[in-house]
Formats: sequence, structure tokens, C-alpha cells
Amino acid sequence: MKKECVAMLLAGGQGSRLHALTSHVAKPAVPFGGKYRIIDFPLSNCINSGIDTVGVLTQYRPMELNAYIGNGEPWDLDRSYGGVHILPPYMREGEKGTWYKGTANAIYQNINFLDTYNPDYVLILSGDHVYKMDYADMLRRHKEAKAACTISVLEVPMAEAPRFGIMNVNENDDIYEFEEKPKKPKSNLASMGIYIFTWKKLREYLIADEEDEKSANDFGKNIIPAMLNAGEKMTAYRFKGYWKDVGTIDSLWDANMDMLSPDNGIDLYDNEWPIFARTPTKPPHFMGKNAKVDHSMVTGGCEVYGTVENSVLFHSVIVEEGAVVRYSILMPGTVVKAGAVVEYSIIAENSVIGERARVGSSPDGTEDWGVAVVAQNLTVGPDAVVSPKAMITRNVKGGGVK
Repeated sequence: MKKECVAMLLAGGQGSRLHALTSHVAKPAVPFGGKYRIIDFPLSNCINSGIDTVGVLTQYRPMELNAYIGNGEPWDLDRSYGGVHILPPYMREGEKGTWYKGTANAIYQNINFLDTYNPDYVLILSGDHVYKMDYADMLRRHKEAKAACTISVLEVPMAEAPRFGIMNVNENDDIYEFEEKPKKPKSNLASMGIYIFTWKKLREYLIADEEDEKSANDFGKNIIPAMLNAGEKMTAYRFKGYWKDVGTIDSLWDANMDMLSPDNGIDLYDNEWPIFARTPTKPPHFMGKNAKVDHSMVTGGCEVYGTVENSVLFHSVIVEEGAVVRYSILMPGTVVKAGAVVEYSIIAENSVIGERARVGSSPDGTEDWGVAVVAQNLTVGPDAVVSPKAMITRNVKGGGVK
């Protein structure tokens, strides 16, 4: 059966800028927003947009991500034809096994998968951005423009444009030039790394790119410039909603804090465009008689006996009496012991903050500060002090300073 559009979700990134948070999992599997993983956003966007065939291209530490996606049932992608497919790198006959060499090579290695569905269009997505988008609207733009490629773009402040791949367009939003991180940008239209290609065209360019030994096999560096140089019709799709690249510690913390704002532009309580997730079965959260919770997300299975302010608590977190948590993200299974203080921090899964320990802190007009991070399955001992910006990857003894 033919599919009009198949999505290919690039989810193999190591996420090295997230440091300890991705030491055991791929970046798309990092917890986000109290009950989600980052990959829930593009997967939910697909099914909400009517795209029911998705290839998820995994590579770096895929086990937890593979288990999380499973048969795709939480996203209504458990289909007998189509649905979600995990696509790791594989060894073909007569070749040595190799990782995906680049984003374009990842799609090239799965040409046979795409040919199975004989799509008219292929949607290329990244698995590490937080946003809501109607891909069907982007596809309409692609069809109306009769384009070979449509690239989703976002207006950014001109001062930030040198950090992005920038699209220069004419009055019809047709792309005539692409500049990768230009020092003197001509435009502020930043590529979001979301592409729709006419499959027959993309197939040709993928094969040609693979035959070029000098190519980096990358969409931004090779495929897009090659199509522009060949005079292919390339058009921009302007996106105006919330979009966040959560590839750094600070941006991940910022995006979680954004979820606490009622006007964040990505309403998680919107029944018209739900974000689906695979969630564990947990009892309701419990608040002790002396608990104080203000402006925070507290998920099922949590027990709060202390103070929680402006924070995001994932399932099964325990905050003991006398403990204080402010402006922090506590991932599943975190325990904050009595008298401990956690501020401006991210505590990864199943870590324990000991009695009277202090983790992170700063603001109040401070300029030089950063989010403190405690990696998963660690213990910060009683009375220990973890300073702002610290990246804790080993247990901290009681009374220790990091």
C-alpha cells in the first residue's frame, strides 16, 4: 500500500552538550516536562498531522529509546501497515558495518525502507527539539509551491542569526541561498532542521551524494546546497510557534521552566493537539501536611513533605520534610532528604540528595551562574555542597564540596 508521506526521525544523536544527562541514553530519550521524553514531541506531531508511518533512526545508546518507543502504541503508531519502525545502522551484503556517517547517509541507508511505501513525499525530522507543528500544513505549502524541497524556518533576532543555518528568500519565500552560520547574515530566517522533500528528487541526490567521497553526507552541508546549485525549486515554510533546541544544559533547563508559564506557546493541556507519552502506572501524587508547593509541575507517584517552588518533578520523586526545591528539575526517582536545599539544578534519575546538602543556587542579579547537574544513580552525601554550574558524575561524600 502506498503512503503519501513518510516521516524519518533522526534520533541517533549523542547529545554531548548535555554531558552527564546523555551518558546512558540518546538525547531524544532525555526526560522533559514532568512526564515526557523529548522524542514525544515529533512523534505526537506526526500522528496529530495525519502521518502514520514513521522511521526512527537510532544509533547512540539506543536501548532505552528503543524500549520506550516499543510498538508505538502510546502515539497510535502500532499499525499493521505503516506505524513506527526502529531503523538502526546495519551491515549490508558485501559491506562492512558502519554507523550512520551523517544525516543524509542515515536516510540513504534506508532507501529500501522508503521504497517499500513508495511515498510521494518524505518528511525529515530531528528527535531533539521541543515544539508543536502541523506537518500537514507544511506539506500543503510544499505542494502548492511545487517544490523539490520545503524547509521550515523560524525568525530569530538578527544578533543570534550567526548561530544558525540561514535561509535567504525572495518575495515568494522561495529560497535562493543558504548560509551556514554566516558572520554577516542577510536574513534572520533560521533553518529548524525540518524538511519535506519530493521523494523521487531526494532519492537522486542521496545516491549522488553517497558516491561523492569528499561529502560529509549531511543535509545542511551537502544535500541542500547541491539542490540549490542545481536550480531545484526550494521554498521556505515560516513557523511562528514555540520551538526550542534543547541540546544544552541551559536550554533544557530554560525549556522546562517555560512549561511553567501559562503563555508559553506550547500548551501541554491542549486537547486539540495532545502530546502523547509512554507513562508508568503510578498512584496520585501525595502532599504531606507541612508541604508547600507553588507554581510547579508535580507528577503522579511523587511524595512532597517539604517545599517545592517553580520546579518540575517527574514521577516517583520524594521531597522530605524540611527540604527545599526551587527552580529545579527532578527527574524520575529523585530523593531529596530532610533539610537539603536544591536550587537552579537538574537532578537526573534515581539520584539521592542527602540530609542538609546544598545543590546549586545563584540568581538574585548574579550574572555568572549556571545550572548544577547531578547525573543519574548518584548520591550527594549529607552536608555536602555542590556549587552552581557543577557537573557531578560521581558520588559526593558527606561534607564534600564540588
